[in-house]
Amino acid sequence: MNGYSRVVKLLTAAGILGAVLGTAPVFGKECYAPDTRAQERAFSRAVTTDGGKVLWLGGQTGSPQLNFEGQVRAIFDSLDKTIKANGGVGLKDIVTMTVFITDARYGDKLTEIRKEMFKECFPASALITVSGLAVPGLLIEIQGIAVIGAK
Repeated sequence: MNGYSRVVKLLTAAGILGAVLGTAPVFGKECYAPDTRAQERAFSRAVTTDGGKVLWLGGQTGSPQLNFEGQVRAIFDSLDKTIKANGGVGLKDIVTMTVFITDARYGDKLTEIRKEMFKECFPASALITVSGLAVPGLLIEIQGIAVIGAK
C-alpha cells in the first residue's frame, strides 16, 4: 500500500474523507454527490462500499391500477421488504438503481419521492424513458443492487 492509499484509508476510517469529498457514510457505504445537479435530482455520482453481501434486485413494479405516485411507493415498499428479508437494513442498502418510466414528465415526481425515501446518501441511478413496460398500465419499474452488511 503506497502512502496515498494509506492516508485515504485512514481518513476514510476516521470519516474525514467523507467530509472533504462531500460524502455521507451510512452503514458502510459512502455516497459522492458533490454538485448541485446530483443533489437536486436525488442521486449520487458514485457510491462506494467495503465488503458486504451483494443483493441483485430484479425489476419491481406496482399495481397498474395505481397512479404514478402509488406505483412508486409500492415499489419502494417492495424493495424495502425484499432487502430486509435478506438480512439488510432496508432502502439505505441500495447502492444503485435503474429506473424505467413510460413518460419523461414523471421524472420530477420520482425525484421528489426518492428524496423523501432516501433523505441523503442517494443511490447512484439512471432514469430511462421507455415506450412501455411488460404489463399495460405500468408507469414505472425499478431494478437495483443493494449491499448488505458492508463495513
